[in-house]
Amino acid sequence: MSKPLFEQIVTDHGPMVLRVVRAVVGPHDAQDAWSETFLAALRAYPELPADANVEAWLVTIAHRKAVDITRDNARRATPLAELPERASRTGRPEDWDPDLWTALKALPERQRQTVAYHYLAGLPYKDIAAVTGGSPDAARRAAADGVKALRRSYPRDTAGGGDPS
Repeated sequence: MSKPLFEQIVTDHGPMVLRVVRAVVGPHDAQDAWSETFLAALRAYPELPADANVEAWLVTIAHRKAVDITRDNARRATPLAELPERASRTGRPEDWDPDLWTALKALPERQRQTVAYHYLAGLPYKDIAAVTGGSPDAARRAAADGVKALRRSYPRDTAGGGDPS
């Protein structure tokens, strides 16, 4: 049993792959996902066994490409006509809060990393554990300990009449 030419694979399965990626990533990114799917498939096609289920193989590749595009879109900044102003302890939005850096710097490295990765980057504890080493439970504990230490050491805004508690 010989494999068909790759061009025949594209002709036979291209519309199905387009429907799949359009349903997963939407019409805007579907063409990119379709192209990326077939580029990856073209590179891997020589190693595909002749008796493989080509449709399932292509759907698997399309799924992975759709996930990549979804992740890329989540990381991409959304342009705004006007940037919102941030509250500032000093009244100047361009100022960075040196007290926060001082409080973060005082944390042990593991706590500082887990607080930053979870609360600033939004990573789940499972991903933090993969980055820093250890278990998700250990990452969760380090972040909780870090936040607890920050609550004790980071000065609160009491000058603006806010509740210091």
